Amino acid sequence: MAHSGETLGFLPLFSYASHTGGMSLNQKIHSRHLIFFYAIITDIFNYFEFIELHDQGGNIYMNYGIVIFPSKSLQDKANAYRKRYDPHYALITPHLTLKNVFTTDDSGIKDIADKLRQIAKQYDPFNMKVYKISSFQPVNNVIYFKVEPNPELEGLHKAMHTAEFNEQEPEYAFVPHITVAQNLSDDEHSDVFGSLRMLGIDHEETVDRFHLLYQLENGSWTVYETFRLGKE
Repeated sequence: MAHSGETLGFLPLFSYASHTGGMSLNQKIHSRHLIFFYAIITDIFNYFEFIELHDQGGNIYMNYGIVIFPSKSLQDKANAYRKRYDPHYALITPHLTLKNVFTTDDSGIKDIADKLRQIAKQYDPFNMKVYKISSFQPVNNVIYFKVEPNPELEGLHKAMHTAEFNEQEPEYAFVPHITVAQNLSDDEHSDVFGSLRMLGIDHEETVDRFHLLYQLENGSWTVYETFRLGKE
């Protein structure tokens, strides 16, 4: 996904950070509960918005996204933080977003799947290096595992943002990453980011596939189709 820090999930929660400065520990805990409460309310509103997508001129429309799922070992490292600091923890596995949320109907997604098969054939499996814990602040309080850019990631992202996908250039520059914390207050962000940055991360693995996902009515994401890299 783009450097805005958005992840596949419901729409980003509005910032609650400006109300938490100078709070006591109990007040910070209370504010954290309020943030998760607002996240739940936001999810409810977006659920009804999701339902409305299902009938546009008689066609069935759904939300889709394209991601890379890292290995289980890296997922476990990310989830150790996500289960505490990411309200979308239960909605989607840790991931690197290649194409953010988009909406299309049954016919449209079949065409897109055909194009993705062709894109996958153009790239061999490649090495992915995760080397740093970083943040999108001051744009927003998202903390993430930073993935080293490489020609394969750049190429896959670019190929999925062309006229063939009925889309113009992305609004933000592509920053490969795996989100581990979001919707944090300023104080929480400072504490969590400081702790995680001291721990650091150094991980490498081979990527040999990417996934087209679709969103269920409860807001969670599941695999529509998996695309293996390289010629068959």
